[in-house]
Amino acid sequence: MNMSLGMVVAGGRLSGRFVSEIVECFCMLFGFFELPWWGYVLVVLALTHVTIAAVTLYLHRCQAHRALDLHPLVSHFFRFWLWLTTSMITREWAAIHRKHHAKCETAEDPHSPQILGIRKVLTQGAELYRQARSDRETIEQYGWGAPDDWLERHLYGHPKRYGWGLALMLLIDVACFGVLGITVWAVQMMWIPLWAAGVVNGLGHYVGYRNFETSDAATNLVPWGILIGGEELHNNHHAYPSSAKLSNKWWEFDLGWFYIRVLSLFGLAKVKRVAPKIKVEKHKTVVDGETIRALMRNRFHVLTLYARTVILPVWKVERRCSKGSETEILKQVKPLLVREDIELDPQRRKVLDSVISSRDTLGVVYDFKCRLKEIWDQRGSHPEMRLQRLIQWCQEAEQSGIDALAEFAAILRGYTLKTAA
Repeated sequence: MNMSLGMVVAGGRLSGRFVSEIVECFCMLFGFFELPWWGYVLVVLALTHVTIAAVTLYLHRCQAHRALDLHPLVSHFFRFWLWLTTSMITREWAAIHRKHHAKCETAEDPHSPQILGIRKVLTQGAELYRQARSDRETIEQYGWGAPDDWLERHLYGHPKRYGWGLALMLLIDVACFGVLGITVWAVQMMWIPLWAAGVVNGLGHYVGYRNFETSDAATNLVPWGILIGGEELHNNHHAYPSSAKLSNKWWEFDLGWFYIRVLSLFGLAKVKRVAPKIKVEKHKTVVDGETIRALMRNRFHVLTLYARTVILPVWKVERRCSKGSETEILKQVKPLLVREDIELDPQRRKVLDSVISSRDTLGVVYDFKCRLKEIWDQRGSHPEMRLQRLIQWCQEAEQSGIDALAEFAAILRGYTLKTAA
């Protein structure tokens, strides 16, 4: 009887150990959560979207541009999540992005496809970021205002702990999803290098549509900023960098702005700045200080409006009157007349100069555009001096004999500021 009891006890211990090993193997293969294939897809999309939200809300709009303030709980969560999924340091990211705006489309731009080529930025975006973060002079110059607390110094930004968060994320993914957790982790690791460092920095300065004639090549990829949290509206952002809202037209949607509004309802976010809405008062016929302030705040919109309502109508008339090779030349100069980001080589400059010198009306409206830009390009000019120059510009535009130019001058007189909601 004692022998039988011992065998039962021993068998129980053996079976218990066996079950434990089975459970351990099961967790290693399948993790704590066993999902259908579409469940894993949804989990990956959810996890990567949290990372996208952390980048656009915390790193980009809050830290780099100070467009909003986030509650400390939200900021700490985003910092922790970015440590787990990207190992990006707030100070370095903000510095690199600020330099991008300051040196956009120049040799000093950390990631301009206009300078480096679209293939390099698309395929080597992560390498360009690592190269930029190694420039400590840039980090010192542009990295002001970033968190500098105990966590940042001893964990998130500590050079000897770089990568600890990624390793922890791998362990969490494997524990939750087993072997498939490695794939989940791999997708998380490539998400920001692909979409932010590659697509936004690359395609966002190469293809797409433009609401504003900014002095760089920034474009809006699509009007619905969903997949990358609103960062698809890149031209809007470069026109108004300090705006917490990236959508501008009524038909555009910025998912990041939706998140900000929800956080604001719960007191977890406070919007500091948004892009001003364009307001034209038809009854306003006097150019005053309000006109100058509106002009300075909305100069990229002014250039876009001028291109659409003045230059392009005149260009179309000239094209209808042209024949043969003249028509082809006019097609070539069309983007040169309206796009502000095009760096002209000597040959294209020669073609443009030839066209505007041989066609009086086109030459006049192009000259008026250059003179209008000079009003806000003159840094340090006294507001009263700008006001007098704008008054003179409007008077001469109305006396030019060109209907489109006179109508634009009337629109410009009615420019006023209206803060967006």
